[in-house]
Amino acid sequence: MNIETFKIFCDLVELRSFSRTAEKHGISQSAVSQQLAQLEIAHKCQLLNRKKRPPELTQTGEIFYLAARDIQDRYDRLTHELATLSRPGSRIRIAAIFSIGMHTLQPYVTRFMAKYPTVHLRIEYGDAEAIYDRILKGDIDIGVVAVPKKIRHIDVYPFVDEPLVLVCSPAHLLAGAGSVDIHKLQGMEFIAFEKDVPSRNWIDGILSQYSVNPRIVLEFDNIETIKRAVEINSGVSILPETTIRNELANQTLKSISFSNERFYRPTGIIVRKNRAFSQAGRYLIELLQKGEHGHEHDPGRDL
Repeated sequence: MNIETFKIFCDLVELRSFSRTAEKHGISQSAVSQQLAQLEIAHKCQLLNRKKRPPELTQTGEIFYLAARDIQDRYDRLTHELATLSRPGSRIRIAAIFSIGMHTLQPYVTRFMAKYPTVHLRIEYGDAEAIYDRILKGDIDIGVVAVPKKIRHIDVYPFVDEPLVLVCSPAHLLAGAGSVDIHKLQGMEFIAFEKDVPSRNWIDGILSQYSVNPRIVLEFDNIETIKRAVEINSGVSILPETTIRNELANQTLKSISFSNERFYRPTGIIVRKNRAFSQAGRYLIELLQKGEHGHEHDPGRDL
């Protein structure tokens, strides 16, 4: 019995195909079948129902698969940490949606780099769906997204709850208001995220909670374009306050709080389940997790 046998068995279960498993490991389908047979002979049980198409785990096979996956993940974690210790520096790959990566994430990156200056921290930007996909494929180590969702094989940790505010042009009729009742948005020209963007569903949920239906005049897939449209007074929008600080400083946008309650956009850290991390990687995840306390949290205050 060796770790490679466990890897072949786990891939066979997950890929649900003898041919694809054989291709992944560079062996024949017959060799995959032989590995499976050896496991069944050694443990005197049937692990896979070969009569099903695709093949299915037996009850015993399900128990064996969980144990085999755990052993493989522990071994991968061990080899990864040993390899990390043998290198003077290492690399951590992060992918974040643009609004979080450019604004909310930056103080945490600065704090991390001060503690681990030899670690190469590579930060990329992308849409949420691509980040989930790359996490599952192992192309990146850590993802940071808005309104995180539960997906099989992915662990989600809370990051920062970003305050949401009403955003308008300095020329808008609401620009001078200190606060606004959310019901004022009823029928008002509104610039929204596109429907497949998670933040759109979150904001729609807030508006629905108050039975408010603004008139959506424009839809975009990113915050930067929404801000430009609001600046020319094409409508108002609801955005995370952290993303408009430059515009507020330059007085190209106005931020108005809601009088009803404080609204927030949740953000989250996503990693593949049982992913092996170096000491630096674990520190980074713990650092980011501390962002959940106090909403707009400064990591330097308690670390």
